Amino acid sequence: MTYTVKLKDDHIRLGQALKAAGVAGSGVEAKFLIKDGLVKVNGETEYQRGKKLYDKDMVECNGETIQIIK
Repeated sequence: MTYTVKLKDDHIRLGQALKAAGVAGSGVEAKFLIKDGLVKVNGETEYQRGKKLYDKDMVECNGETIQIIK
């Protein structure tokens, strides 16, 4: 399934995007998904919860896709 997260500012942090899309139920869950290497940003595994995401970035996690839009 593909989710869309609309930016309110010029960026959103990865942990926040996972929560906003409903892929992670909490910040702690998002932290462990990222720490365990289950999250990819633009095709690359990402380990930083605070990674800034911008317009047109794509996040993949557990078979779900999140598209960041402005």
